[in-house]
Amino acid sequence: MKIAIHGKVIDSDSVPVVRRILEELFKRNGKIFISKSLHKIAKSAGISVDGYSIYEEGMDFNQFDVMISLGGDGTLLESITYIGSAETPILGINTGRLGFLATTSIIQISQAMDDLFERRFELDSRMLLRVESDIPLLNGMNFGLNEFAVLKQDTSSMIRVHTWLNGEILNSYWADGLIISTPTGSTGYSLSCGGPVVMPHSHNFIVTPVNPHNLNVRPFVVSDDSVFSLKVESRSNFYLLSIDSRSQIVDTSVEIKVRKEHFKAKLIKFDGYSFVNTLRKKLHWGLDSRN
Repeated sequence: MKIAIHGKVIDSDSVPVVRRILEELFKRNGKIFISKSLHKIAKSAGISVDGYSIYEEGMDFNQFDVMISLGGDGTLLESITYIGSAETPILGINTGRLGFLATTSIIQISQAMDDLFERRFELDSRMLLRVESDIPLLNGMNFGLNEFAVLKQDTSSMIRVHTWLNGEILNSYWADGLIISTPTGSTGYSLSCGGPVVMPHSHNFIVTPVNPHNLNVRPFVVSDDSVFSLKVESRSNFYLLSIDSRSQIVDTSVEIKVRKEHFKAKLIKFDGYSFVNTLRKKLHWGLDSRN
């Protein structure tokens, strides 16, 4: 099995975890490739990685059987930018905190490796969104799993986001920004701004304003075959555009379209995984003295 591994941070607590994963893969004769950034971080942390091959952005991921993401959800989101349209299955091992996407805990590593090599898993296909413009965006990484957002930049004044839905004017949002989220991203930035939790395979977009000036403006759920067109007004003549953990400052002459991406992210899920159970655990639902 040919395996790519990516991670962003290795702290003192993570060092034995990374060593163990490499050992588990090695004893199963896995062909291991490590991202250039992780290779550098691992060497600095005292982990021996000299015998492993290195891959970089832009490499053809069709050659890999699996991508292992070491970290939290942010690391997994970054891993998707390496994979792109190859749709290589991703196993998220959670060495971070929350872990809505990276659902395999460090205490499950041995069992997870057994299940992975014996192919005892399912692929959970998640919708991605795509952002289009007349200028290059985010070094070509104009797709994401969680959300797209436009936000005010370098000013305390709100922005105005003129928004069209399938060519028809939807609203002009006076706000600090606007989020267009996938169902997967409904538990991320959108949720913190008052958006609803949506089941991962609901075939929807969630439109959530960030601190809207008009209190009657509320989050809005639409079909995922919708196409959004956005034009932003700002006193500074600039705004911040972000997709997942990546961002870029653009000027207000730039117009944006947001739609569903033609490829998906495929997450590896082992037996016993449940999104509803994850909600209860991560959001502490039901933790009430009356229960």
